[in-house]
Amino acid sequence: MKKILVTGGTGFLGSNLCRRLIKEENQVICLDNNYTGSLNNVEDIIQNPYFTFIEHDVTQPLNLNLKIDQIYNLACPASPPAYQGMHSIETTKTCVLGALNMLELAYKNKATILQTSTSEIYGEPLVHPQPETYRGNVNPIGIRACYDEGKRCAESLFFDYHRHKGVDIKVIRIFNTYGPGMDPKDGRVISNFICQALKGEDITIYGTGEQTRSFCYVDDLIDVMILMMNSEKGFTGPVNTGNPGEFTMKELAEKVLTLIKTSSKIVYCDLPKDDPTQRRPDISLAREKLGWQPKIPLDEGLIKTIAYFRKKLGIQ
Repeated sequence: MKKILVTGGTGFLGSNLCRRLIKEENQVICLDNNYTGSLNNVEDIIQNPYFTFIEHDVTQPLNLNLKIDQIYNLACPASPPAYQGMHSIETTKTCVLGALNMLELAYKNKATILQTSTSEIYGEPLVHPQPETYRGNVNPIGIRACYDEGKRCAESLFFDYHRHKGVDIKVIRIFNTYGPGMDPKDGRVISNFICQALKGEDITIYGTGEQTRSFCYVDDLIDVMILMMNSEKGFTGPVNTGNPGEFTMKELAEKVLTLIKTSSKIVYCDLPKDDPTQRRPDISLAREKLGWQPKIPLDEGLIKTIAYFRKKLGIQ
């Protein structure tokens, strides 16, 4: 039985990961300050004997009285409203100081540590689709920089700890992920569209609607996270993790309107500053090294996610 620490464990991805790791009979220590996460996300496992919750901010050092085998570092606001507003400084601190503190913990425990980096490190890409070798086109002083550059700096710390201290690191770059456990107010496009349609509100598309994203269902992402964590020693990544199916925002909105009986209509608003116009992962490395590719197509994932939001919002 492995002892596994999951930072950001009460968030969307973290809670789904904790659930899977417990199912595989690991001892899971879930750490979160519940800034964007919630204990409601883990209420079904909070009493499980394999699960322990610790309220803690990763920007502060962590001392544990038990030996940790693996660390999944997920702690960071991933919601644009959370990191573009008054909490941008805290977001940078979480990305950088959080990575530093978890790397120190991994070093002391001789633990393997996985960093959940992001497709946002590619910025407004000039290469499409984006391979791991692409270095990105990021505005370092824009409203998204706290997240984009924070994650880029965290990757730098991970590789320096690997090179100079021998820490066993794994780095993945997550592209848009969706599914049960999302916060209705987190500002991501799938949750926005579904919640608007369920409430009969207009679906807001920013820009022309021709900008693209690739959407990976959460179960597929959890699969590749665990595969990467347990991959051969010395394989550090970074590895793109996402679904290479590419859809425009207009196509996504039309799919949601097809799946939900609603009076909602599509309306168009100005595109936010520095919002990428294209995003699709090249997952060749994940296929080659991990034998992974996503299994759940967008339509199937949307049906599951709509059912979750119906229950969450109390809408039949």
